[in-house]
Amino acid sequence: MKLTMLGTGNALVTECYNTCFVLDDDGQHLMVDGGGGSTILSQLKHAGYDWMDMRHIFVTHRHVDHLLGIVWMVRMICQFMDHGDYQGEAWIYSHAEVLDLLRDLAIKLLRPQETHFIDGRLHMVEVTDGQELNIIGHRTTFFDIGSTKATQFGFCMELDEGRRVVCCGDEPLSDAGRPYARGAEWMLHEAFCLYSQADVFDPYVKHHSTVKDACELAEELGVRNLVLYHTEDHNLTRRKELYAAEGQSYFSGNLWIPEDLESIEIN
Repeated sequence: MKLTMLGTGNALVTECYNTCFVLDDDGQHLMVDGGGGSTILSQLKHAGYDWMDMRHIFVTHRHVDHLLGIVWMVRMICQFMDHGDYQGEAWIYSHAEVLDLLRDLAIKLLRPQETHFIDGRLHMVEVTDGQELNIIGHRTTFFDIGSTKATQFGFCMELDEGRRVVCCGDEPLSDAGRPYARGAEWMLHEAFCLYSQADVFDPYVKHHSTVKDACELAEELGVRNLVLYHTEDHNLTRRKELYAAEGQSYFSGNLWIPEDLESIEIN
């Protein structure tokens, strides 16, 4: 399996794209979130992907920096279905609030002959807390992260030999999510900024973590590989160096601070 970060930034970045990524398992893809606009299409292209191959899409929550790129994916899928240029089906997974919002936006923004495909060939699949589905050949459990801002879900995907990839969304992992991440081979967690710069970026006011916080949590849970994303972009040119230096003081596993379009082998 390969993880490709389409974007790594928080909501207000201008020097990189908003956080979203693709899990690619031998040509089967799960795209997670879409960032804040049509740039999702160019990010997929620059990452070497055909947007039509994103047949499985998971949306964590309704915030614009995660949702609006999905609106563009819905438009492209429905429009190409209408033109006869899109073969087969597609699936979008999320909780009810997000799916209702996507349907409403599609009805208001797209033509009836395009929205005709929603809940037909473009399946809107509601997920609930603790629900298990088979996605790209892997048992995947969705969980409510307990957000204080908007309902948000993460997921735990089982690989082989008991290994797991856990996506914690874009807020600190709550107590409810800890059982999914404990002992995980891979954990994807937000890190809004360096702890040493918390007074500059105010992560706690926004209910986000620092690099130190995320690394201490991963160490406590016995995670083997920690991927940090959803960061500020003021330190972008030195982000890897600075975040690694702070994080390695608190986490003994493998620490990954990817750039936009960077891929990581999940093994």
